[in-house]
Amino acid sequence: MDVSYDGTDFSGWARQPGRRTVQGVLEDALAKQPPGAAVPKSVVVAGRTDAGVHATAQVLHVDVSRLAGKTRTGRLEVDEHGIPDLVRMRHRWNRILPSDVRVLDARVAPPGFDARFSAVRRHYRYQVSDAPWGVDPLRRNDTLAWGRPLSVDAMNKASSELLGLRDFAAFCKQREGGTTIRELQRLSWRRTGEYAVEVAVSADAFCHSMVRSLVGALLLVGDGRRETDWPARVLDSGIRDSAVAPAHGLTLVGVDYPPDAELATRAEQTRNIRTPHS
Repeated sequence: MDVSYDGTDFSGWARQPGRRTVQGVLEDALAKQPPGAAVPKSVVVAGRTDAGVHATAQVLHVDVSRLAGKTRTGRLEVDEHGIPDLVRMRHRWNRILPSDVRVLDARVAPPGFDARFSAVRRHYRYQVSDAPWGVDPLRRNDTLAWGRPLSVDAMNKASSELLGLRDFAAFCKQREGGTTIRELQRLSWRRTGEYAVEVAVSADAFCHSMVRSLVGALLLVGDGRRETDWPARVLDSGIRDSAVAPAHGLTLVGVDYPPDAELATRAEQTRNIRTPHS
């Protein structure tokens, strides 16, 4: 399933008791309208987002119990997999879901597919306004207001020194048993308007708060409060010592997967190097 959501009013992706979460509302919709006889397990997501973070291209998978014959209403035909018409199911889910979550597409996954472990990279975008008056009111939920002029050149110079397979412990909120070694493949800033700046960030995976920590450090370079080599020195130190940019400027914009024939192999390889919390 491909899913988009506005993270403003969610306590993040993961289901939490007494909290409104993206996983919670999606699983509630799937329980009311399962794409099969039942949904016996929790959904598996490509990248768990924090409270306030958005997504335009989140990916998840869910295991279902197959249907035999037609549904009780008789309105949905079942395919050879025991799965009803997913185009019509998408319509039903979006009628149930709140307006800040949309199911964009749903299909039967190829053999070996795992939304999390089969992924080869994730792509994020972080948006900033350096206008002296703040941020356009219509963009206040997905763009950070930064009260100082930003140098894209300085931020790109600093970013280039952070790329590659590195230990990002200095830019991650560590979890017990989790690895902080990641391959940062892209960290590129550009100005998209007079006062609009965005950074594209891609990696094989991200540890907790990694993107926002990188952005927070680089914004300090961009406004002149830190030298361009400062983020690299923080990285080399391994000590968490940088600002964390607010969540609302961050959006998950893509997840890449290998060809279908390589999905199972990729998932197995990733499980061997990732702990349950990494």
